[in-house]
Amino acid sequence: MIQPNQLRPIPPSDNPQQAKQKPNWRERRRALRYVPALLRMVWETHRGYAATMVLLRIVRAFVPLATLWVGKLIIDAVLAMTKSSNPDWVYLWELVALELGVVVLGELLARASSLVESLLGDLFSNHTSIRLMQHAATLDLYHFEDPAFYDRMERARRQTVGRISLVGQILTMGQNSITLISLSAAIVAYNPWLLLLLATAVVPSFLGETHFASLEYSLLYRWTPERRQLDYLRYVGASDETAKEVQMFGLAPWLIERYRLLSDKFYDQNKRLSIRKAWVASALSFFGTLGYYGAYVLILVKAAQGLLTIGTLTFLASSFARSRDLIGGLLMGFSGVVEQSMYLKDLFEFFEVKPTLTAPSNAPQVPQPIREGFLFQDVGFRYPDSERWAVRHLNFTLRPGERIALVGENGAGKTTITKLLARLYDPTEGRILLDGRDLREYDVASVRRAISVIFQDFVRYDFRFDENIGVGEIELAKPYLWQPPAAESAHAELAHAELAQSKLAQSKLAHAAVAATEPTNGNPISDAARKSLADTLLPRFGDGYGQMLGRRFKDGVELSGGEWQKVALARSYMRQSQALILDEPTAALDARAEYEVFLRFSELVAGRMAIIISHRFSTVRMADRIIVLQHGEVVEEGSHVELVKRGGLYSELFELQAEGYR
Repeated sequence: MIQPNQLRPIPPSDNPQQAKQKPNWRERRRALRYVPALLRMVWETHRGYAATMVLLRIVRAFVPLATLWVGKLIIDAVLAMTKSSNPDWVYLWELVALELGVVVLGELLARASSLVESLLGDLFSNHTSIRLMQHAATLDLYHFEDPAFYDRMERARRQTVGRISLVGQILTMGQNSITLISLSAAIVAYNPWLLLLLATAVVPSFLGETHFASLEYSLLYRWTPERRQLDYLRYVGASDETAKEVQMFGLAPWLIERYRLLSDKFYDQNKRLSIRKAWVASALSFFGTLGYYGAYVLILVKAAQGLLTIGTLTFLASSFARSRDLIGGLLMGFSGVVEQSMYLKDLFEFFEVKPTLTAPSNAPQVPQPIREGFLFQDVGFRYPDSERWAVRHLNFTLRPGERIALVGENGAGKTTITKLLARLYDPTEGRILLDGRDLREYDVASVRRAISVIFQDFVRYDFRFDENIGVGEIELAKPYLWQPPAAESAHAELAHAELAQSKLAQSKLAHAAVAATEPTNGNPISDAARKSLADTLLPRFGDGYGQMLGRRFKDGVELSGGEWQKVALARSYMRQSQALILDEPTAALDARAEYEVFLRFSELVAGRMAIIISHRFSTVRMADRIIVLQHGEVVEEGSHVELVKRGGLYSELFELQAEGYR
C-alpha cells in the first residue's frame, strides 16, 4: 500500500538539509583530502589497468610538442626550398612522414587510453557499489529508519557511477602539465612576457568557473530530499506494486501533478543559476581573448621585424595558443577536481558512518546449546529522536524450549521486543541477559545466527522460488542453488554464457524432479518448502524451484499474500537457530492453510525457544505462556486459561474476537 507520509511535501525552508550553503574555500580544500583515498580505491580495483593508464598519459604528453616542432621544421624546409636551386625533397618527405607517424601514434595512444580508462571505470563502479553494499550491511537498523541518513546514502549511491572521471581528470592535468612545461620552455626562450599574457588570458575564467561549480554543488546538495522524492514519485506512478491502487483510486493525475510541480521548481532554480553562469562566463572570456591577442600581436611584431622565421612564427603562435588552452584546462581541471571532490566527500563520509551496535574484541559466541535462556531486566527503549518510550520496565524470561506469545493492541511494543532480542537495537535502559551474560557482550553476528525472525513485513524478493526460501540460511542453501561460473576475463565470460544457461536449465529440472518425486532427498530447500506448505505452489510453476517470483523480471509469477507467507515460513525451516520469532506468521493464510500450518508448528519449534506475535487467538493459544502488553509495559502474564479466568485485558480482547465468530 502507498504510504501517505512518503509523499509528504518537503518544504525547503523546513528541511535541515536545505541549510547547506555554497561551500567556502576551507570546505573545498578539506574535500581534496578524499582524492588520495579515491586513487587508492582505483589502484585496488585493478593495478594493471591503473599503471597502464598512467604510462599512456605520460607518453601522450609529449605528442603535441613533437607535432608542433616537426611542423616548424616542415615550414622552414619549404621556405628554404623556394630559395634554393637544388631543393631537398627527400628531407621534406621525411619530415612529412615523421609528422604523420607522430599524429598516428598520438591517435593510437588516445584510443588505447580511452579503452583502458573505460574498462577501469566499469570495474571501479562495480567495486565501489560492492563496497557501499558491504558497508551498509554493517550499519545499525536505526540508520535505515532515519530520513537524513537516506539522504546521505542517496548522495553516496550516486557517486558509485562516474567518479572514475575524477581520476581521468587528474591524469589529464598531469599530462597537460608535462606538455605545458615542454612548450613553456620553448616560449620562454623566445619571450618570457608571453607567459604573463597567458595568465591574463585564463585566470578570470578560472575564478568564474570555480565560483559557479560551488553553487551547482550547493544546489544539488540542498535538493537531495526532493530528488529522492522525485525518484519515489516515479516509482509509485509506474510500478507493478502500486498499479492497482493508482488505477483504482485514480491517483495518476495527482502523482503526475506532484512530480511536475517539484521537478519544475528544481528546473527553475537550476535555470536561474545556468543563466547567471552563462552571462558571467561570457564577460570573463572577453578578458581572456584580449590576453591571447595581445600575445599574438607581440609575436607578429617580432616576425615583421625579421627577428623570427616563418616556421618559428608558426611554432610560437601555435605553442602560445596550445599553452593558453593547456593553462586554461589545468585551472579548469583543478576547479573540476575541487568540485568533484565535494561530491567525493559524500561517498567517503558515508563510509565513515560507523555502527554503534558493536561487541568487545574477542567477544564470546552464543552458547550452543543455550542453557538458561533470555532474561529481560527492567528493559526500556526509546527509538532515536523520539521522546516516547516504546517499551519500559520489561521483566520476563524466555527459557530453552519454551514458547511464549506476545499479545497487545497495535503500538504496544511487541515488534520492538523482537528487535531488542535479535539485537537490532540495544535497550535504552536496563539489560537483556543470555545465560547470565549481557547480550551486548556477545559477538553480534553470533547473536543473529542464533535467532530466526520472520517479520510481519517480510521481504518479497524478486528472486527465484528456491532463492526466496534459501535466503533463510543462505550458506546452507548455496550448494543447492545454481551459481554463475566465475569468469576469468570478459572473453571467458562470453564463452561461458551458453554453458551457464545450460546449467540453469539443468538446475531447474533437478529441482522439479526433487519436488515431483522425493521432496526429502537431502535438499534443505525442498524440505523447508514441504514443511511450510510452500511446495503446494509448485504445480503453478513451469520452472519448478527455478521459477522467478514477482513481476520485476521476465517470466516472473506474482503470489498472493498467503502464498508469500508460506515462502516466508519456509525460511524459518531453513534456519538452524536456537530461538525463533514469528511475527504474525499466519495472518495472510486461509483457515485451511492455517490449520495445516499449526499441525507442523510443533516440528518447527521443537527444541527451540519461540516468540509468537499474533492477533489471532487461535495462534496464541499454542504458546506455553502469554505476555500481554499495553502502552509498552507488561500488564498480564500466564496461560490462555489463566488469563481468560482473570478477566483482564487479554480476556477482553479474546471476547471481542470470539464475538465475531458467534
